[in-house]
Amino acid sequence: MNALLAFLPILLTILLMAGFNWGAKKALPIALLFAIAIAFFQWDMDIGHILGYTFFGFLKAIDILIIIFGAILILNTLKLSGAMATINKGFSGITEDRRIQAIIIGFMFGAFIEGAAGFGTPAALAAPLLVGLGFPPLAAALIALIYNSVPVTFGAVGTPIFGAMSTLESNITASALNTETFKLALTQWIAIPNAIAGVFIPLLGIAIMTRFFGKEKSIKPALEVAPFAIFAGLAFMVPYVLIAIYFGPELPSLVGAFIGLGIVVFAAKRGFLVPKTKWDFPQESTWPDLWRSKIDTGATGKSKMSLLKAWSPYFLIAIILVITRIPAFGLKQFLSDLTLSINNVAEIEGLNYNLKWAYLPGTIPFVLVAIITHFIHKMSINDVRKAWKLTLKQISGAAIALFAGVGMVQLMLNSNVNASGMDSMLTTMATATANFSGNAYPFFATIIGILGSFMSGSATVSNILFMSFQFETASILDFSQILILSMQGIGAAIGNMICINNIIAVSATVGCIGAEGKIIRTNALPAFIYYLIITFILGTLIYSGFSPAY
Repeated sequence: MNALLAFLPILLTILLMAGFNWGAKKALPIALLFAIAIAFFQWDMDIGHILGYTFFGFLKAIDILIIIFGAILILNTLKLSGAMATINKGFSGITEDRRIQAIIIGFMFGAFIEGAAGFGTPAALAAPLLVGLGFPPLAAALIALIYNSVPVTFGAVGTPIFGAMSTLESNITASALNTETFKLALTQWIAIPNAIAGVFIPLLGIAIMTRFFGKEKSIKPALEVAPFAIFAGLAFMVPYVLIAIYFGPELPSLVGAFIGLGIVVFAAKRGFLVPKTKWDFPQESTWPDLWRSKIDTGATGKSKMSLLKAWSPYFLIAIILVITRIPAFGLKQFLSDLTLSINNVAEIEGLNYNLKWAYLPGTIPFVLVAIITHFIHKMSINDVRKAWKLTLKQISGAAIALFAGVGMVQLMLNSNVNASGMDSMLTTMATATANFSGNAYPFFATIIGILGSFMSGSATVSNILFMSFQFETASILDFSQILILSMQGIGAAIGNMICINNIIAVSATVGCIGAEGKIIRTNALPAFIYYLIITFILGTLIYSGFSPAY
């Protein structure tokens, strides 16, 4: 009964968004009200803690809104300066094939940004860039989210793994294991099966694109580009897995994508494995309303600068992300320490909110680079004012959904603070899943990881929530802890395709407000296929009795 009630806000969210096609800004406030009622009547939380944790979620939503604001501002700045027109023209020099453009920008460039920054940044940057190249906004959002999955396992210079290790220390110590050896083994066995599945993700994304947005409504155009798509997958995954095996979790996604991007662009320029026939979307005049942006972003400036100058804001973003995210450069800690803090939120002891305003990518580099771009591209005061005004207008549509969604997650996470002594709603859901599954648990381990990121919007949070639980369950059922934890880590990455926060963020960035339910329904298919591949690989190893040495 408790598990069913704990699942209710999530099930209601899915039903309203995916079943009734409600927008997130309508569905999530209702789900939040249900979560509040369940917390009060069944979990026996007092109203002060309910409102306090919900308000804490509202504060946490500000972090995401800052990232969205910065990404939208970059897009509007580049559109009005004329840089986007130049970039679009430049891509025609590499290829005019939308399938190849999606792989280069959505998969390779997005993976690089994920490796450096994470936390929803890649989709918020890649999707608008695809829109600028002529993609339907809804297609750009779907593609960016599908591709923001494989690199998430080691995104933001390994943060998901470090988050996992922060909760596993007591389990590792109790098992008399070496922490560093265990961390490297976990990194390796997340990387290996993820690399096998990841090789096919570029092709899977293109298949979704051509099936739902092509004139043919078929995956046949995707199969035509299969050799190039698989080549792109290998170009990223081979260095990714080698770096994970030998160097640990910090650099596989970042360096793997950097190497892969260079290889793939070089190959595309020379037509290597590129189909002879170019593929494009239908004429824009025939696009359904659902495909289009709901936000009037204004006229796009004319191409009036060199390709290098047009791309310079993205180069600056990449450089700043690298030097501010890798500890060796010394800026990561400095920026992290620049915070605005509220201690004991709602008078709840120990509930502290810290806004790392300088470390959030929405501020540095996004807003910073947007301001620099005003001067580099010699924009008029009128265009600068218009870019900021359009950005403020566009972000308003995402605010309600984000406040409600993050508020609900924080309430469910902290619902263990109650008079009944019950575990939190999320722990209750995970425990019920384990009890229900028994020896079939490997089929559910990945789902728990997906559930964590679906609700929280973060693979790191999913790992923090459930890694220790997965370790204990694997021990009880006598399964390999490392392989079960690998399922959790990869599941947390898969969940990024359909997680509410990321969908809201990318929808707001490209103006697809109200299409969130369509995105969840569509991306559920590639997420399920990804899940099946991972479950088959790791399930086969687990049931064969294989257990990695560490």
